[in-house]
Amino acid sequence: MNIDNLKADLKERLTKGRYEHTLRVTDTAVELAVNFHESVENATIAALFHDYCKCDSLEEMKQTIETSSELPDVLLSFHHELWHGPVASVRIEENYAITDQEIKDAIYFHTTGRANMTKLDKIIFIADYIEPFRNFPGVEEVRETAKTDLTKACYQAAKNTVRFLMERDNTVYPDSFHAYNDLNQHVFGGIKK
Repeated sequence: MNIDNLKADLKERLTKGRYEHTLRVTDTAVELAVNFHESVENATIAALFHDYCKCDSLEEMKQTIETSSELPDVLLSFHHELWHGPVASVRIEENYAITDQEIKDAIYFHTTGRANMTKLDKIIFIADYIEPFRNFPGVEEVRETAKTDLTKACYQAAKNTVRFLMERDNTVYPDSFHAYNDLNQHVFGGIKK
């Protein structure tokens, strides 16, 4: 896959701000991939495509969710901010013949996380969370942790996200809870007394 051609496609498809965010996430994902011994090529492709459908209309994304056998209808019961990752995981296969399930999963779960995240899942999840222009409470702590402990950084990000949603009385997608619980187990080793 020619990365320069892909970037040109994305530049036309995304807004200027979203495209620049995508490039920052990609740079961050590549740094993490090198640091944690993951495929730089897979991290690059997944990062470039993570927001592939972010600028699509809600109606287009809804139609993909309703017609794709790969996507659960339950997505429609949650905030539309969660739709773009799963929809992109389907569309990249249709539009670019990307069938690598690990790449597709990293894109699918980059917003919510999930239980049993792969290293690539974690890299895209965290790269999107800590890219250099992100500025919100807790992000600096996660950035610092991500230099040495990818799993703990994911745990911190998942905890911050679930807390943020709950404090605002928003619903939390089940995969986000599963990610938090699973990462908690990995970081703390089991049930605390």
